[in-house]
Amino acid sequence: MFQGLRSRLLLYYLLVMAAILSVFGTGVYVFFSRNLYRQLDKRIVTLAQSATLSFSRVEEGGQQYLNRVEEVPWRDIFNRDRQSLEWFDARGNLLGSKGFIKLDDSPKTGTTNLRQEETGEMFRTHTVSVFIRDNSELDPPSLVGFIRASQSLREIETIQNQLLWVLIVGGMMTLILIGLGGFWLTQKAIEPIEASFQRLKQFTADASHELRSPLTAIKASVDLMRNHPERVHPKDAKKLAAIAGATLQMSEMLGNLLFLARNDAKATMAPVDRQLTKIFLDGILQNCTILLEPLANEKQIALNSHIATNIAIMGDSAQLSRLFSNLIENALQYTPEGGSVTVDLQAHGRYALVKVRDTGIGIAPEQIERVFDRFWRADKARSRRQGGTGLGLAIAAAIAKHHGGKITVTSELDVGSCFLVRLPLATVEKTKLTDKYSSLKSLSKNKNK
Repeated sequence: MFQGLRSRLLLYYLLVMAAILSVFGTGVYVFFSRNLYRQLDKRIVTLAQSATLSFSRVEEGGQQYLNRVEEVPWRDIFNRDRQSLEWFDARGNLLGSKGFIKLDDSPKTGTTNLRQEETGEMFRTHTVSVFIRDNSELDPPSLVGFIRASQSLREIETIQNQLLWVLIVGGMMTLILIGLGGFWLTQKAIEPIEASFQRLKQFTADASHELRSPLTAIKASVDLMRNHPERVHPKDAKKLAAIAGATLQMSEMLGNLLFLARNDAKATMAPVDRQLTKIFLDGILQNCTILLEPLANEKQIALNSHIATNIAIMGDSAQLSRLFSNLIENALQYTPEGGSVTVDLQAHGRYALVKVRDTGIGIAPEQIERVFDRFWRADKARSRRQGGTGLGLAIAAAIAKHHGGKITVTSELDVGSCFLVRLPLATVEKTKLTDKYSSLKSLSKNKNK
């Protein structure tokens, strides 16, 4: 129980921390990437603006001027291995270029990314327009050409890849450390809850055990008084009957609580070799239907059964009788007069399947998962039903789990419910079969001799 709770808490903790780390890592990656591009844009914008002073000379001398000139304003900020400068006339024709980068795209003002078709490499470019003013200051300046500054994105992509790997590996290592810390924290967080639960279980078991003695004394006294009606005033007879009924109901509830407390205690201990015997389910189910047939007749409910024979499991006959009696009685109690309850038994694969179907009030879909909770009732408007303690289905689920099986339920409001009990069939171990075969073989050999 608490192991599953620890696992879920740890899983939720890791999911939350993974989401936080993902958001943080994405933010760091985007921030650094934008910062890298911002710095690159500043460099190429400065380079393009510095090259505008040489436009007129490049327009006159072309590529020859660029090849022989050494003293240029942009010489100190230009890296010919990673950057390039290109001069274009007003119609977009190339006048000259500096650097090894060759781009075939026509110049477009502004900053953009371009791909070199030959190598597939990406470049960041910034293009500025060059204007000159005519003799009259009143005339608007005229466009004479463009200057495009370009730089390879290879360095930025390398830095981005390194940053991505650092974030991924760092995030994984952080999650591992968070998982270890989370495991320790969940252990510490669950310890007081587990201790309180253990104390509550112990109190339930002790209280159930201690209260049985005074209830037994009360029941004995009431029975004694009812056996001698001449000593009881007629007006008090109904009161004694009510006391006897309440005492019987409390005794049954305490017995159920004691059973669940002991079952919880067994579940928390290490598994032991349980003394289970081979049992045929058809006999147990037939006995249960026979015992509950008077209740069905009293409520005018048809109690039907379709029980296959020779289906055996390893189990405790008393507990299994209690399991199926609780299910059948629950079906009878919540089925109106004129309805029906059907008990089916069949084998399917490695399991025995027992179905208890009724035409009762049904259970709402949102309430099905709470059916096996202790003291829970589907119809809150009702008072406690006759003889009911709200523990029958919880006990049935505990017994099924104790036998390596489980109970599931399907239901529809005003149509009925179907409880399905799945229990593993009894199997003979292979070693026992081998030993038996060997002993029979040796016996036959002795007879032949």
